[in-house]
Amino acid sequence: MAEKELINVVFIGHVDAGKSTSVGRLLYDGGALTEQEYRKLEEEAKSKGKGTFVFAYVMDNLKEERERGVTIDVSYKKLEAKNHRFTIIDAPGHRDFVKNMITGTSQADVAVLVVSAESGVQPQTKEHAFLAQVMGIKQMVVALNKMDAINYDEAKFKEVSAEVTKLLTTTGYKAENLKIVPISSWRGDNVVKKTDNLKWYTGKTLLETLDDLQAPPSPIDKPLRIPLQDVYNIKGVGAIPVGRVETGTAKPGDKIIVMPSGKQGEIKTMEEHHTQLSQAKPGNNIGFSIRGLSSDDMVRGDVVGSVTNPPTVAKSFTAQIVVLNHPTAIPVGYTPVFHVHTVQMSMSLIEIQKKIDPRSGAVVEENPKFLKTGDAAIVKIKPTKPVCIEKFSEFPQMGRFAIRDMGQTVAAGVVLDIEKA
Repeated sequence: MAEKELINVVFIGHVDAGKSTSVGRLLYDGGALTEQEYRKLEEEAKSKGKGTFVFAYVMDNLKEERERGVTIDVSYKKLEAKNHRFTIIDAPGHRDFVKNMITGTSQADVAVLVVSAESGVQPQTKEHAFLAQVMGIKQMVVALNKMDAINYDEAKFKEVSAEVTKLLTTTGYKAENLKIVPISSWRGDNVVKKTDNLKWYTGKTLLETLDDLQAPPSPIDKPLRIPLQDVYNIKGVGAIPVGRVETGTAKPGDKIIVMPSGKQGEIKTMEEHHTQLSQAKPGNNIGFSIRGLSSDDMVRGDVVGSVTNPPTVAKSFTAQIVVLNHPTAIPVGYTPVFHVHTVQMSMSLIEIQKKIDPRSGAVVEENPKFLKTGDAAIVKIKPTKPVCIEKFSEFPQMGRFAIRDMGQTVAAGVVLDIEKA
């Protein structure tokens, strides 16, 4: 039997909408969490006087989060359904933790936006919806949670659905592609199992809705791109670069090129978790040996590609960014550290071409002098030295980045165009 296709799902939304509880319920009712694990969590939640938080405890497994009752880091869990395998990513909703949400979102194929049926669209609902759009998530499912808190009222469900649809369509999602599912993750209504509480709702459960989605095509037909995480020097073997295959395939005997240096070689052997591979595909984390290259020829952040279609090296690039958190303002000339695939490099903001409205994408101001928290903009960026990066439209995996400064993520974005080095 063929392996089920994998879909990465990120849960996003306002801090109190019940994201972690929804994830916990999905995993528990979906069979990915044992009765024993559940009981243990339930006891712990009750002992802290937070009985309703039991499911949230599944994902919020950092002690600090349990004390504060907020999600800080991004956590991952596996779940298998009828048609697909899922990696469930629970992204923080709390304001300070937007940076982790970007990490989560940048790896996701689908976002589940959790909205409270009781309080409707909140400021962060908007921010997260826009971020998901900027980070290139095409598929969005809305879980209208806390239906129990509004007595499963159909009229109220319709009212909040309309509000959410309006928000998402102005962010750039198409109304006809939106799936809005009423749930109560605390009571377990319609997450995995249908219940009589929502008799009037004839649609599918949250899990069925996710399982109906199309897995994104594996980027196997794209040219090879392996950003290097490390290069080891092993006695008697030589240099062993290590990295995750983002796109394309590789096999022993393939001629490869390492960019930005342009040095060439041939793959001798490849392995993953100490197992020899005859072919590496997207998602494989591999160590490989290359005939003709030494450890001096490669460093972390270099990208291995095929000789016929080498990785792109940028002298500068244009990007769409959103400023998440900056204490003052970002002027032209600002030079923070950019995180792109495995590269961390200082880069300068050499032009702020236009400020755009996060919700509609319309141009608000041409050539503004600076950007502040909440602004979205089209900017031009110059790396301190040539760097391997790709257009987001061609290689989403290689065209997203986060901008960090002062110990926090200040902005995130995607590459629109490249001036080649």
